[in-house]
Amino acid sequence: MQENEESRHPEWASEQAYVNQVVQRIEAKLVQMQADVSQVRGEVVDIRRHFWDDVTINVSNPDDLVETHFAIRQQAELLAERERRWHRAAEAAEVLEKQKSSPFFARIDFREQGEAETERVYIGIASFRDEETDEFLVYDWRAPIASLYYDHTPGPVAFAAPRGEIRGEMTLKRQFVIRGGTIFAMFDAGITIGDELLMYALSGRADAKMKNIVATIQREQNRVIRDDTSPVLIVRGAAGSGKTSAALQRAAYLLYKHRGRLEASQMLLFSPNPLFSSYVANVLPELGEQNIEQTTFYDYLKRRLDGEFVVEDGFDQLERLLNLEDGPEAEIQMLSASWKASPAFADAIHQYVSQLSVSGMRFLPIRFMDRTVVSADEVAAIFAQTEAHWRMPLRIETVQKELLARLDAFAEVEATADWVEDELELMSDEDYQQAHKQVEKRRRHAKHSFDDYQAERDELAKILLNRRLKPVRRFIQRLAFVDVPAIYQQWFEQALAGQLSVPSEVAPDLWRSMCMYTTQAIANRRLPYEDGTPYLYVKELLLGQAVNTAMRHVFIDEAQDYSALQLHVIRRLFPRSRLTLLGDPNQAIYAHVPGMAMADELRQSFPDLTTIELTQSYRSTAPIVRFTRGMARDGEAIVPFDREGPLPLVQQVAPDDQVQLIRTWIEEYRCKGYQSIAVICRTQREASQMAEQLKLVGCDVRQIDKTTSTFSAGVAVVPAYLAKGVEFDGVIVADGSASAYRRAFEQELFYTACTRAMHELRIACVGKPNRWIAEQPADTYTQA
Repeated sequence: MQENEESRHPEWASEQAYVNQVVQRIEAKLVQMQADVSQVRGEVVDIRRHFWDDVTINVSNPDDLVETHFAIRQQAELLAERERRWHRAAEAAEVLEKQKSSPFFARIDFREQGEAETERVYIGIASFRDEETDEFLVYDWRAPIASLYYDHTPGPVAFAAPRGEIRGEMTLKRQFVIRGGTIFAMFDAGITIGDELLMYALSGRADAKMKNIVATIQREQNRVIRDDTSPVLIVRGAAGSGKTSAALQRAAYLLYKHRGRLEASQMLLFSPNPLFSSYVANVLPELGEQNIEQTTFYDYLKRRLDGEFVVEDGFDQLERLLNLEDGPEAEIQMLSASWKASPAFADAIHQYVSQLSVSGMRFLPIRFMDRTVVSADEVAAIFAQTEAHWRMPLRIETVQKELLARLDAFAEVEATADWVEDELELMSDEDYQQAHKQVEKRRRHAKHSFDDYQAERDELAKILLNRRLKPVRRFIQRLAFVDVPAIYQQWFEQALAGQLSVPSEVAPDLWRSMCMYTTQAIANRRLPYEDGTPYLYVKELLLGQAVNTAMRHVFIDEAQDYSALQLHVIRRLFPRSRLTLLGDPNQAIYAHVPGMAMADELRQSFPDLTTIELTQSYRSTAPIVRFTRGMARDGEAIVPFDREGPLPLVQQVAPDDQVQLIRTWIEEYRCKGYQSIAVICRTQREASQMAEQLKLVGCDVRQIDKTTSTFSAGVAVVPAYLAKGVEFDGVIVADGSASAYRRAFEQELFYTACTRAMHELRIACVGKPNRWIAEQPADTYTQA
């Protein structure tokens, strides 16, 4: 890489002069923008301070109340508008600050077909215009012409623009590294993105936040970013291939292209955990965009099932399965996890719900004060009277309306009950005043006189009964009279009774044990993670699903960890949204999910999908990739980037010496200047023990668990399944022995742990190395 040596490029001085010119204009604009920020911030503070000074509060009569309401709303809207202006100005100023340090990272020279002049196009994280001439000094990397930089080499080229395809010739493609307004490196590239620039970027230290990759986007990544036609885009990529980075740049590109029609609030990222959400939080703001919405699938699941069960999350499920000793109980729980994530079970559930239109529905009675208002049998009879060919949610809604009508009729009769008379004596003055107002209102519109005392008594009874019956009414409105837990449990009861066929690949005794395991869990109001999605699917088929029609783009990271049914539920939830699925089958760490390799099942759910493969791995050095790709299924397709480094180190160690060895390695990593170091353990339980032991020998470490929501530099002790999507300068696998990683489904977990390393990987083995290490060629690692 060329650094501060102008003699290496004849145009260094002229390019630095252009940098100086652009930075000077940016600084002038920044001064103006900061003044705007200060002014608008002052207006916001002033409005907040005097908010109530400009509002006259008058509630003496209805007209004054309406006027007061509008005055408050008008003042609130004014404040909201000023706050939006303040935030927009502050965000624009932040982008200008970044541009001042590095105004652009590339230049292309382009001559349009039929034109004599060649246009110089400088490309940066955002566009910047000369306010006097209105010419672009820098183009946004998302501009149509910028695609030439990512997709083409010098020569005949074409790009898609709003006015159609534009053809011409690219005569120059130049790349820069600029810091603090000074060119540190520049060179002319004859390949898509110069290896020198990539090498420079990848040789840096891991950060506590993911960086944007706009200067080094590769051709295939650019396809991911600029695909604006696929309803469903699947990005399959090796570890470190830039899947997530490309997805976030994709979000930024879509927000840029559809400015005014698409908002960040209309885009959603399903991330694997809160730590990952924190790790990627800086990417979009760096590019001048607001962060898109983020959630996890478990958060959605828990919100939809809140109050019905204690719902296990995916990490607790994985921890449970990893800590099981080999034996019958492990077989039962593994079958439960894998079968319930299978397309076969999804089909069985769908068929089962269809049959419920004829028989098998289960209902709860409507009860009030230990009395039955409508029995479960009566609810079933109401359901049976609905049209059998109607969709199930419509039939349930019809039952709901009838139950609410019966509750109203019950309330009229109950108004004369003795307990009502007793409680009327205990009602508050506010209740009496409310009843009196209602009677007065009726009197004004009545054609005949009536008994005021009896009328007030009836109004009080109505107030009392509405209050006491409110929980019952809410029970009916929430459709809680449909006994969904019993309906779901009934499927497994039928299986136990031999009414359903046993899958041919499962032993009958094991099948029965799995069904019993499930019925016991549901009876205890505990829902294993593998049951969460099927149960929710049954519930939504019966009761209907609330859908989000405002969301336009949904991104699902680590999609290999989602079952086909989970993806189907998400598709139903966002019917008007385009989907982007990002994943690597070799990192499918959940035993129950076959990864993204299930192409046939995915195509059944998403017949309109487009698939893009990212096979080049950029995160790790070439020696680490050559070592780890041998652990991956179809790993020969993974292409390492040509960045050298030390071979992975595998060292057997006695149990008593393990902690001291890891401590020594941590110190050696620190001496090399590594800022981000991970000690990766198989489970959370092992990570907790290791963190405590390292602290006892004087190591300053931070333990990461499923609740950790911030990512920082230093030494992290983390279970492998929480390290997904994150990278570290140096990685230490705490125990890679055959006794630690012994089961088939742990292959992906071990591969995931090893592929977190950017520069160096070391593996301690308390005993013989596991089979996936032993299978690698001896020249791909060093054994101490």
